[in-house]
Amino acid sequence: QAKYLAQIILVGAQVVGRAFMRALRQEFAASRAAADARGRSERPQSAAASRITGISLQEAQQILNVSNLNPEDIKKNYDHLFKVNDKSVGGSFYLQSKVVRAKERLDEELRIQAKDEKEKGWKAET
Repeated sequence: QAKYLAQIILVGAQVVGRAFMRALRQEFAASRAAADARGRSERPQSAAASRITGISLQEAQQILNVSNLNPEDIKKNYDHLFKVNDKSVGGSFYLQSKVVRAKERLDEELRIQAKDEKEKGWKAET
């Protein structure tokens, strides 16, 4: 009887193991599909900038409270948020660093857009 009990336990463990591996593969595939979808929603250069800075364009816009990439609005909101989050006036260094990272990300996006516009101008001339 011990032999049969051991076989039952072994078969049960194999079934549970296979189910776990199948669920793990499905979760991995879903995660990869979501990452691919995020990557497709941004231009390649923009997606690279998001990976490098560690902050997405949308998150940067939310942090600095700007809906479009207007350099004047970005600068104005950045200056205000940087000052109010200064540690010397009781602000948060963490929030101040998020404001800086958001500004860097938006500046990079502006640089990418300017480069794209310049390349389009060159292609139109040729």
